[in-house]
Amino acid sequence: MSWIVEVLDHYLAEVRPQFPADTGQALWLTERGTRIGTRMLNVAFTTVRDEAGIDPTLDLHSLRHSYVTHLVEFDYPERFIQEQVGHSFSSTTAIYVGVSNEYRNRLISQSMQSRYGQHFDRRPR
Repeated sequence: MSWIVEVLDHYLAEVRPQFPADTGQALWLTERGTRIGTRMLNVAFTTVRDEAGIDPTLDLHSLRHSYVTHLVEFDYPERFIQEQVGHSFSSTTAIYVGVSNEYRNRLISQSMQSRYGQHFDRRPR
C-alpha cells in the first residue's frame, strides 16, 4: 500500500491547496469546497467496495475498527490509540479491538518462550 503515500502527497501538494483556505482543518472537501459529510463518504466507500468485489458487509466504520486493531497489534500505547480515535474512556476503545489470530498466536508464543525458554518448542506437532 505504499502507493497511497504518493497519492496523499500529491493530493496535499497539488489538489488541496486549490480549495479555499477558510475550510478549516478538513482534509477531504467537496467540489464546492465544503467539508465532505458522512453520508457522501459512505456512498463513495460503498461504490468503490462494490466495484472492487469486496464483501458487502464491510462498511466505512469497519475501517475504524481495523485502524484501532492495527495500532494495538503494532504495540502503540493504549492512551495514544484512545486519543487517535477520540474516545473519552479506554473501555470504549477496547470494544473496537479484534486482534488477528496471527497476533494472538505471536503473543502466546512469546509468553511461552519467556516462561519456559529453551524447553518451549514452537513447531506444530
